Amino acid sequence: MVKIKRLNSTDVDFQSNLDNLLAFESAQDDTIDATVAKILADIRTRKNAALIEYTNRFDRLSVNTAQELELTHDDLQQALAALPTEQRTALQQAAERIRSYHEKQLSASWQYYDSHSLLGQKITPLDRVGLYVPGGKASYPSSVLMNAIPAKVAGVKELIMVVPTPNGERNTMVLAAAAISQVDRVFTIGGAQAVGALAYGTETIPQVDKIVGPGNAYVAAAKRRVFGIVGIDMVAGPSEILVICDGKTNPDWIAMDLFSQAEHDEMAQSILLCPDSDFLQQVLQSIERLLPEMPRKDIIRASLENRGALIQVQNLQEACEISNKIAPEHLELSIEQAEKWLDNIHHAGAIFIGKNTCEAFGDYCAGPNHVLPTSRTARFSSPLGVYDFQKRSSLIQVGQQDTAKLGEIASILAHGEGLQAHARSAEYRFKG
Repeated sequence: MVKIKRLNSTDVDFQSNLDNLLAFESAQDDTIDATVAKILADIRTRKNAALIEYTNRFDRLSVNTAQELELTHDDLQQALAALPTEQRTALQQAAERIRSYHEKQLSASWQYYDSHSLLGQKITPLDRVGLYVPGGKASYPSSVLMNAIPAKVAGVKELIMVVPTPNGERNTMVLAAAAISQVDRVFTIGGAQAVGALAYGTETIPQVDKIVGPGNAYVAAAKRRVFGIVGIDMVAGPSEILVICDGKTNPDWIAMDLFSQAEHDEMAQSILLCPDSDFLQQVLQSIERLLPEMPRKDIIRASLENRGALIQVQNLQEACEISNKIAPEHLELSIEQAEKWLDNIHHAGAIFIGKNTCEAFGDYCAGPNHVLPTSRTARFSSPLGVYDFQKRSSLIQVGQQDTAKLGEIASILAHGEGLQAHARSAEYRFKG
């Protein structure tokens, strides 16, 4: 029996129960943070020497130089060629769809004339980006595609990927994805030491401008610490899915969609909102029947019992309102004529429209990015995209005819702030 929570929006204590369900403290483990701080300081000071020591210790390798940690272009191409045709074709097809979608995100620089002055915005790509890719048990070639392709579409000049290879074991699909995504350099390093190498640079690994990509608690702690020295994409929490269903979808489909996020880890969150109590019971029955056949059934069970819920709502409008409060990473609208409800959704990382659109399509091959805001940050954050690998510079060129007008405004405001040098600087332009 799966002890998943059953809530009803009409209950007096519903709001407090919902708040408790959503509560997640990504509390930093002091021990992890202290360890990460030491590793980062060591990498910053001793560079390659420290990087080699930590890599040999944590990944059980025996390299002598940092150069041994870099893979060649031929290594990546060989990995691509070694893949079974079915996997290689699937990766290439996914990459094409992801690239096509992100090309539509490209923005151009712009400018206009205000009176006799030119104003505008210049958009330029980042020079160098670091991509962290998990290794060992957690190997995700899809994450390589989702992070590397928008960076390349944005025009990033050099993309450096780091991926640990515990006991020297390389994941062929991850390296093949790097080849398809046109990653420039790949180093077989991981953990906080890899983040430190990217953030500070070593004799072999150049400093990057931004670090993206998922990782474990040590990687997340390291990214927090180096933010400000370099940019980071986000520090993501556990994966989430919220399904709004009208009760007209096959309950087995809904159960499996809930499983699709629950299987990530025990703290992942899967929630179903539906106005039909009988359908909620059918989904529960599907969960009970389908769970035993899942290879990761223990993780799924723990996730559903820890943070999952089946919630009865009064109607679909209320379901949308609750969804906006939850601001989920993934939102499935498993509703007839689902597109009509889009205007009611204000906060979600990705929205999957209609019963045929499962979240898994977005994870791998639909086209939009699967790097999404979690833990209610969809209220103010967006999916990873081309714009994350670009920066904007303001353009200002004041014409001679406008110096008196703008100079007087600037002078008055600067004096009002007590910044006389600012005022004088502006006054020189029109008073001489």
